[in-house]
Amino acid sequence: MAFEGISGKLQAVFKKLTGKGRLSEKEVRDAMREIKLALLEADVNFLVVKDFIAKVTARAVGSDVLESLTPGQQIIKVVNEELTALMGSGNAKLEFGSTKPAVILMAGLQGAGKTTMCGKLALYLKKHYGKAPLLAACDIYRPAAIEQLKIVGGKAETPVFERGTENPVETAKAAVEFAKKQFLDVVIVDTAGRLHIDDQMMDELKRIQEAVRPAEILLVVDAMTGQDAVNVAKTFNEIVPLTGVILTKLDGDTRGGAALSVRAVTNKPIKFSGIGEKLTDIEPFHPDRMASRILGMGDMLTLIEKAQQSFDEKKAMELERKMRNDSFDLNDFLEQMEQMQNMGSMDELLAMIPGASKMGNVKVDEKQMARTKAIVQSMTKEERSNPDILNAGRRRRIAKGSGTTIQDVNRLMNQFESSKKLMKQFAGGKFKKKGKRGGFPFGF
Repeated sequence: MAFEGISGKLQAVFKKLTGKGRLSEKEVRDAMREIKLALLEADVNFLVVKDFIAKVTARAVGSDVLESLTPGQQIIKVVNEELTALMGSGNAKLEFGSTKPAVILMAGLQGAGKTTMCGKLALYLKKHYGKAPLLAACDIYRPAAIEQLKIVGGKAETPVFERGTENPVETAKAAVEFAKKQFLDVVIVDTAGRLHIDDQMMDELKRIQEAVRPAEILLVVDAMTGQDAVNVAKTFNEIVPLTGVILTKLDGDTRGGAALSVRAVTNKPIKFSGIGEKLTDIEPFHPDRMASRILGMGDMLTLIEKAQQSFDEKKAMELERKMRNDSFDLNDFLEQMEQMQNMGSMDELLAMIPGASKMGNVKVDEKQMARTKAIVQSMTKEERSNPDILNAGRRRRIAKGSGTTIQDVNRLMNQFESSKKLMKQFAGGKFKKKGKRGGFPFGF
């Protein structure tokens, strides 16, 4: 889970502070030392840590904090605000400029996930901005790079412009001209990476930038490489005029060093984060929400946005009708599970719920969800629509077909019946609140 290490350590520090009615300056400074160590262990840049701790300490030892009725909570508030400022305060949106098509230049080292991110960004632009993008294959050195971009483009239903191993600068220019003729809005240029920064790569990147005048130059870095990611960002920023950073593999970054350092070191905003392997696993980077996650306060705004994107309002209304009529069946149960999975990793979703961190090291068994789907998919249409006919013989057949046990099938049916009863109570108004209908399913 993202930021798991640093989040746990910071929460342990805050638990000590909030357990006391009054705090001395010494206790605050001792807590600051623990926070400093936690940040350094998370691979946050030393100079960034030093500056951050100085700012937090200056505010935390002031009379407004120490003399308040809840000094511990006030210190958490200060840390939250400074973490947010450290990562950039607000969400930095994409700039498209006044020239059409807008060009977005993607840069980065090999292995950071740049080519896949090109596809993710294309799909995001189509879905959230209504843009018609084009992917330009300008990495002519890495074996199968162009083929990979074609595959990614196919999945994102986005055209790919390529000219084999011809000059990447000329290919980028030709891609822009092609986009103009085809009335496409955005050209996303996938440039060459290297295993390490070298003069040839940087020179080529500069020549492409000068040839197509991009509205955005986004550096793609692997969040899991921590301090190395920060060093890469700093070097790139000294050579080409970066406009922003995209952090990939943020879902696997338990430390958080890159996310907490890149903005301060480069003075360039983090615009997006990659949070999984699917093309839909990309989200805008919101410093305030990320700070809230790190401190274990959850991130309900992102959770709500994910729900709105994943759940169809018409289907939600149809689900409510079925719940009222007591006609909710296993087809609906399976559909709700799949929609939940479309929102992302269950562990990541759990981390967005305020207070979930206090429940301890809760893990969602993704394999159990896969087994549940296998069981339902092993049923006939009649059995899914009318689970009451599932006698012992049918359950044995389903268990064998899904590679599970009869106990697994029985457990699922008990969960289904419990969920059905709970849903009926919600639909009947027992727990209903005013506001828009629809929302999360209650089966899981």
